[in-house]
Amino acid sequence: MSASPTPGGELPSGFVVCTSMPDVLFLPELIFGGLVWILVASTKVFYANPQGWVMFVSVFCFVFTFIWLFLFLLGANQSSFWPRVDVLYHGTAALFYLSASVAQAYATILINPAANSTTNPYTGPGFKEYQEDIAAVVFSYIATLLYVIHVVFSAI
Repeated sequence: MSASPTPGGELPSGFVVCTSMPDVLFLPELIFGGLVWILVASTKVFYANPQGWVMFVSVFCFVFTFIWLFLFLLGANQSSFWPRVDVLYHGTAALFYLSASVAQAYATILINPAANSTTNPYTGPGFKEYQEDIAAVVFSYIATLLYVIHVVFSAI
């Protein structure tokens, strides 16, 4: 089991990481995970439990993906156990993000201003937060997809 093998059969290190599949997905994972983190943190949290989980997942995965990328850039990933650890981490991150995406979608449905308002819901004070929550749901599912693609290619 070898993640993104180079011709020598080793995992890539250095800046080759930025050009090899699936490791090229590190940057989009960081970007979309960071966007989820920013969007959820910038809105008013109406339902602490599901949105707290979304914040935990987005911060956890952002920090560990950054550390993971840094280790790959330094070339610390050349031992034989790294491919399995890579698959384990990205599989766990994919499951976490899937659960966080569902939780964020549920919280967004619950705060829908159209369902909870007797006036025009699109001009009310909660509409901006609702739009940010929708964006967080979309970016969370994109991050989930990126982690799933990463784990599949890492396993191959």
